[in-house]
Amino acid sequence: MGLIVQKFGGSSVADADKVRNVAGRVTDAYKEGNSVVVVVSAQGDTTDDFLVKASEINDSPSKREMDVLLSAGEQISMSLLAMAIEKMGFPVISLTGWQAGMHTNSTYSAARISTINTERIERELDMKRIVIVAGFQGINKYDDITTLGRGGSDTSAVALAAALKADKCEIYTDVDGVYTADPRIVKDAKKLEDVSYDEMLELASLGANVLHNRSVELALKYNVKLEVKSSFEKVDGTVVKEVKNVEKMLVRGVTRDNDVARISIVGIDDTPGKAFKVFSLLAKHNINVDVILQSIGRHDTKDISFTVSENQLDAALKAINENLDMIGAESVEFNKNISKVSIVGSGMVSNPGVAAMMFEALYDAHININMISTSEIKVSVLIDRDKAEDAVRAIHDKFNKYESR
Repeated sequence: MGLIVQKFGGSSVADADKVRNVAGRVTDAYKEGNSVVVVVSAQGDTTDDFLVKASEINDSPSKREMDVLLSAGEQISMSLLAMAIEKMGFPVISLTGWQAGMHTNSTYSAARISTINTERIERELDMKRIVIVAGFQGINKYDDITTLGRGGSDTSAVALAAALKADKCEIYTDVDGVYTADPRIVKDAKKLEDVSYDEMLELASLGANVLHNRSVELALKYNVKLEVKSSFEKVDGTVVKEVKNVEKMLVRGVTRDNDVARISIVGIDDTPGKAFKVFSLLAKHNINVDVILQSIGRHDTKDISFTVSENQLDAALKAINENLDMIGAESVEFNKNISKVSIVGSGMVSNPGVAAMMFEALYDAHININMISTSEIKVSVLIDRDKAEDAVRAIHDKFNKYESR
């Protein structure tokens, strides 16, 4: 028997019956002789409800006060789960992020974990207690509550597993594993038995909403064995690990990401240093850039196009328009009606022609490509958003037929 960290998402603890179901899953692991640490997210739509409450009071509250408010969601979940386990007759204690020793930097609403003092958790485990920890939150050097941003509970769980040297970290959600595509879009999508850290990191970054990419980065860095499992069905999930003899599939997954907007800076002077000015400006405003395309140039000018997440579009446009003269460009254009569709697979490295197969699938489906980005194990394209689901189905079908030969 060993030490297990389990994480349950918001849908897993959305109501009383689901909390009791989670309590059963936790205590089953405990009865097998394991030490168990559980990380929980806020129930269901609690975070969205809190955002509405905040907007009713102040339409532009400070990020510090929003962190104080939003962290309450996880505290509700942890205490309710502890109560359910307590009623079942098992020793249990719930801890907030700061009580669990989760120290972060001071970037409110998007904090990064700096250190974890596991002394309190280890003491409780030594007393044979099940430890429930509020995910998504920590404390900074000013003793202020901070939140970890999108996917924060996944990150909390993996970070705790690394710090405690857990035998494994189980991520429980409303799906029973990682699939070759979203099964809601592709009916014949297959569940993967295992997937490598690198593949999962790409899948998570490109729109597969099973795990957050920050948690996968941590798992890779500290060699934490992850397993994605269903909260509601007792079936094997998908193991994320350093897979050495991975099944020789060209493509492990096809993803779609709608959280994309494209910006084009038109008519930039074709002189050295312009790209540096553009992207250093965006970096200064903490704007993450993904796919980048620069034209060859015409009439002593060139265009630079790139993508950002939709929630950063306004900030990016504001920064660029305010500095258009400094950049030396004619105009700025943008498009929110796009999606990023990607294929991921380690098998792509040693198999030429994978990108061509993807493009052929899109051609056969009469879908136009706007931009292309590649790496060793992924190919991404930007297409019109209303064609995204058709694109995922067409690409998945193309590679599924190839793998079945």
